[in-house]
Amino acid sequence: MSSNKNALIRYKTLDKCLKNKYRKYTLEDLIDECSEALFEFEGKESYVSKRTVQLDLQNMRSEKFGYEAPIEVYERKYYRYSDPEYSIHNISVNESDLKAMNNAVQILKQFKDFSMFKEMNGVIQKLEDSIHSTTQKSIIHLDKNEQLKGLEHIDILYESIANKKVLKILYKSFTARESNIYTVHPQLLKEFNNRWFLICLYKQKMYNLALDRMERIETDDALQYIDKDLDGDEYFKDIVGVTVSDSIAPRTVVFWVDSGNAPYVKTKPLHKSQEVIHEDQEGTLFKICVQINFELERLLLGFGEALIVHKPRKLRLRMEEKFRAAGKNYQNLVVPDEN
Repeated sequence: MSSNKNALIRYKTLDKCLKNKYRKYTLEDLIDECSEALFEFEGKESYVSKRTVQLDLQNMRSEKFGYEAPIEVYERKYYRYSDPEYSIHNISVNESDLKAMNNAVQILKQFKDFSMFKEMNGVIQKLEDSIHSTTQKSIIHLDKNEQLKGLEHIDILYESIANKKVLKILYKSFTARESNIYTVHPQLLKEFNNRWFLICLYKQKMYNLALDRMERIETDDALQYIDKDLDGDEYFKDIVGVTVSDSIAPRTVVFWVDSGNAPYVKTKPLHKSQEVIHEDQEGTLFKICVQINFELERLLLGFGEALIVHKPRKLRLRMEEKFRAAGKNYQNLVVPDEN
């Protein structure tokens, strides 16, 4: 049993003794009670030292764990709470604590329709009732799309990753004419731009599959799961988005942003590697070091005329081509008479 668990059992036992109005407890009695409680939980002899119990009493008296228990010694040898109504289980909270708890509840409520959080609904309701927050509007609003397809798959994907299960997924990509079955070893779940993706091993290579393109999922217990032991922070460290390539090395991307939009890019970097190269009244020159993928291109294109890619040359030419094609679309656009 962990030391933290042992400590919790001792605190609970001491609390029970100290609020008992019908018995007097000496320090030796408290030691015996704690030892007996640990024996009941562990099923083996467990002696608690005098020093341990003295330190527990000191911690309960202090602000260390928020107890500030009113423990007193009376008749020079017996221990009890000076307040007979006190217990460590009914600690009062101040107004600041209530506000912090309410903020947490409001954030949790925004996940109530998310399938893997459904079992939390009862807990959230109890928290709301206990801190009287049901009538307060949410101040923090998280961006979410409740009509997003694929969220119903979160549960089985999450459980399959946790329990190391191979999956057979009926999947239809945007470019495929028909659905195909992918036998995959799921590794991570990733959210990007309000869409969810499964990072998985498929035919010895890493793939990302969009949850909204999944049609059916089944576990395959006949195959042995391959665990790539992926660390999300490490795996995605060189990219924007979800598309990681084993064969593409990170490149230095240099881009200029006009003065009207540069502050936004400074305060919300395109990537954690972002640095300022030069800045003047016209705008700011930035650089990032990332793999060049579809998501990065979409992000850069989203700035329109406010951003110019300088390097690498291949990316700059591709951006030019896309803007040129977009310009032709507007030149050739025929709009029906709106009147």
